[in-house]
Amino acid sequence: MTITTAIPLAPPAGVGHQPSAEPPVTLLVVDDHTLFRRGLIALLGQDAGLLVVGEAGDAAEALRLAPQLLPQVILLDNHLPGVMGVDAIRGLREVSPASRVLMLTVSEDGQDLVAALRNGAQGYLLKTIDGDLLAQAIRRAARGEPVVSPELMGKLVAAFQSQGVAEAAALIAPAGPAGAGASTQPPEAANNGAAPLSPREEDVLREIARGASNKEIARALDIAETTVKIHVQHILRKLGLSSRVQAAVYASDRQR
Repeated sequence: MTITTAIPLAPPAGVGHQPSAEPPVTLLVVDDHTLFRRGLIALLGQDAGLLVVGEAGDAAEALRLAPQLLPQVILLDNHLPGVMGVDAIRGLREVSPASRVLMLTVSEDGQDLVAALRNGAQGYLLKTIDGDLLAQAIRRAARGEPVVSPELMGKLVAAFQSQGVAEAAALIAPAGPAGAGASTQPPEAANNGAAPLSPREEDVLREIARGASNKEIARALDIAETTVKIHVQHILRKLGLSSRVQAAVYASDRQR
């Protein structure tokens, strides 16, 4: 299921995601395109684990609503009238410190990506993302995990290489209460004394560095997608890293 600007019809009774035992993740959706915003809200509403508590058409309205609604995640577009989304992140975090800001935009510009993460965004996603993957990313962001669209991994690594690996590690480490105590050591030092990667894990790491998704890695290496997920978990544990973004930075820096 992909996000479109069409407003989907409400699903028939009994159709859709099963109710979650946990409280739903609360959301504030910020996008100036009314049709897309309403379609996105309708799409998210089909997931019982997500609850949209408010919507805004620009940064000023979002800054007013955020401290009132205290959403767990703020879905923020970049191209907003007045103040750009990346420039509104700091203000949103100030008025609602517990909220995670997750960019959802059409902009594939590397500077926008780095600016968003530097300003405190929990992640950066493209609007072409599949609906189910978006729901997963929202849950991960709510838990304090960094999320970045796989298509942008190469640009992220390239941008960070020019700024130094130590700064890259700090920017992509989990932020806020959920990420407190997370390691921000440079990826180049992460594997000191750790178990070496197996040949297959090295293959997976190279694919991660070029920005491939689990599905693309599985296809390239002719293995099951579930096997890829296991390899990724082993790679992160062995390298002492917290996300595949950090793994991509580590792999790219090692190849220089």
